[in-house]
Amino acid sequence: MRRMTARSFLFCPSLQSSIIPASFNAGLQSWRRMSLSLLGGIAAIVAPALFSSAAIARIPDRPTSDEFPHEPTSQLAQDYLWDEMDYLKTTSEHWIEINLSTQRLIAWEGNRSVYAVIVSTGQAATPTPTGVFSIYTTYDVTRMQGEDYDVPDVPYAMFYDGNYAIHGAYWHNSFGVPVSHGCTNVAVDHAAWLYDWAYVGSPVVVHY
Repeated sequence: MRRMTARSFLFCPSLQSSIIPASFNAGLQSWRRMSLSLLGGIAAIVAPALFSSAAIARIPDRPTSDEFPHEPTSQLAQDYLWDEMDYLKTTSEHWIEINLSTQRLIAWEGNRSVYAVIVSTGQAATPTPTGVFSIYTTYDVTRMQGEDYDVPDVPYAMFYDGNYAIHGAYWHNSFGVPVSHGCTNVAVDHAAWLYDWAYVGSPVVVHY
């Protein structure tokens, strides 16, 4: 159940009437009407300036991963990620949820989970970024290199954020423990299933 916010309390009369006295509720309703009237007045003065042709700027449809801290994840970011997952459940998309807290990956078709596996995400020194992404390219087999690693023949790689990918890992069996350099490691047989099921454009949501 989602928690009750201050906003939902102030703007939900039925909730207020069930838990506070009528006299206080009447005062609260009067305060809310006065506040809304004041906000309307401010908007009437400020809006023309904000939306003049010289001031219009494109508002992005969704934040990028760099707009939110990766570790720890802020409450604002967490709320956004949960809202995004709620939205994806209203679609028919094939989308992937990666839970860093439980080291679980779930494949969803709309609001129906169709596959779930234990994974290994980034260790503390090289964490897996949280955010909402989408798969932009895939490789049956690829080579992954970094300052302290060089791994050939990495199977079933699906890149969704720069060099971050979901891919098969044949070189360890530590699934359930964060040991990677930031990618999401999956057992090779599970990675093969995900590779066949997902597609370029599939959303990927990473959260704690």
